[in-house]
Amino acid sequence: MEKSFRYDKDTAVVQTKQGAVHGYEYDGVTVFKGIPYAKAKRFHAPEPADPWEGVREATGYGYVCPLLDPERPDSDLGTPHRVGVQSENCQNLNVWTPACDGGKRPVMVWLHGGGFSAGSSMEMVAYEGHSASKYGQIVFVSINHRLNVLGFCDLSEFGEEYRDSGNAGIADMVAALQWVHDNIASFGGDPDNVTIFGQSGGGMKVTALLQTPAADGLFHKGLIMSGVQGGAIFDCVGSGRPMGEMLLKEAGVSTVKELEEIPYEQLTRAFKWMRSSLRPQKVNSGETPCRNGYYAGDPLEVPFRPETAHIPLLIGSTFSEFNAIGVMGYDRKNITPEEARKAVEEKLGKELADKAIPLFQEAYPQRPLIDLLGMDYMFRQYTLDYVNRRVAAGSAPIWDYMFNLDGPMYGGQLPPHCADIPFVFHTTDLVPSTQEQGVTQRLERQIFETVMAFVRTGNPNNPEIPQWDPAGEDGLHTLVVDKQTQVRDNFDGQLVETMSGALLDGMVQGILSQMARKPTA
Repeated sequence: MEKSFRYDKDTAVVQTKQGAVHGYEYDGVTVFKGIPYAKAKRFHAPEPADPWEGVREATGYGYVCPLLDPERPDSDLGTPHRVGVQSENCQNLNVWTPACDGGKRPVMVWLHGGGFSAGSSMEMVAYEGHSASKYGQIVFVSINHRLNVLGFCDLSEFGEEYRDSGNAGIADMVAALQWVHDNIASFGGDPDNVTIFGQSGGGMKVTALLQTPAADGLFHKGLIMSGVQGGAIFDCVGSGRPMGEMLLKEAGVSTVKELEEIPYEQLTRAFKWMRSSLRPQKVNSGETPCRNGYYAGDPLEVPFRPETAHIPLLIGSTFSEFNAIGVMGYDRKNITPEEARKAVEEKLGKELADKAIPLFQEAYPQRPLIDLLGMDYMFRQYTLDYVNRRVAAGSAPIWDYMFNLDGPMYGGQLPPHCADIPFVFHTTDLVPSTQEQGVTQRLERQIFETVMAFVRTGNPNNPEIPQWDPAGEDGLHTLVVDKQTQVRDNFDGQLVETMSGALLDGMVQGILSQMARKPTA
């Protein structure tokens, strides 16, 4: 089928508060890329973008935040990637809309993954907002913001002007949401119906914004995909002075003002040395949100803010996340139950295996026993804790899901981290490794319509799925997305608790060790 395209001086011109922007029309969607929403000096709070005269071209992705390490080419089968042009002037966003009219369509704002250190709004090919806008009839926004040492370096003890430097990246997100509130009606969106969502680090950003008073009133629903992680491990707590002093010493400067001006490469070298020294000591070493007056802290460690109790949430994870390595070397299709039990006992120990095996078989009766070694229990445990705490706080409804669909690679791949992204974005056609005849399109429709129902109304129920109740005093009602999607009641909590209780501390310590590696250059 042929697709329409239009670009001329009179097409897709929209007036924002800073000035007019010029996009293009393609295949039923009007597209704008690289619109600046703010500006900021290094370590300082964002300010509104400078106004401009005339019409600003908005047809190419803007700068992405500089990364700590060079990007490495890798396989593009699972998560096809793109590399952006890096600059500290990275506060920009992209908009896809069915029409720039007064349509008051629901708005989705995408917060990219990569923890708080890496990634960008254009990094994954699946991040394209075109299909979601076209088929969901929504306005789709994706943003770039400051990361790593630029976004989360707590220098508050070095002067009032650096008071919120430890949350500069969060402040950028708030500035982007403020831009959406002020301008999105001109792009056909409803500023009073905004859903923020993200996967992995992007999900963590959703939880962080829920704990950030400056974001109150700027969004109305949240979708958290594999994005609840570790409580205080992922908050910066305590004084940032040791971090600042070590940065100054390693960078060879004497003041933070000088630190503002040195080349980014010099700053990152100093930052990585500082991090490798301080993080093992559990001393504030930046790179994640800083618990202070601006950001209240991760609600796995502190209470939920009552100001966000009214916001409905959709939350979940994938079956395997990063743990599929556990089944490498085993023939999942042909291994006998006896061989699988022996393998599980060897890996987990007989005592834990005896507890976990019957729980796994009850939770996942269609999976071979060997898959127990590939099951995620870290993301899932934190997700269950988050849901239970939210319910106990008497907050708005929260719906829990599990993405349990094996992929077609290697004759059947456990669902890894990021596996659900193309289905949520309606972009499976851009990701070869999602394609399974008779399955992919049906599951994409099911998941996409569920997300769109939530975005429109705050309730994910729709004709494509079974009746799905939010978590409550009677426990969890989990939408298990698979070739035969079903709602399961309290189906995996005991299993996850058994596994995580025995193994989670070791996994977390492994992550911390990885983050604290001595830099090689």
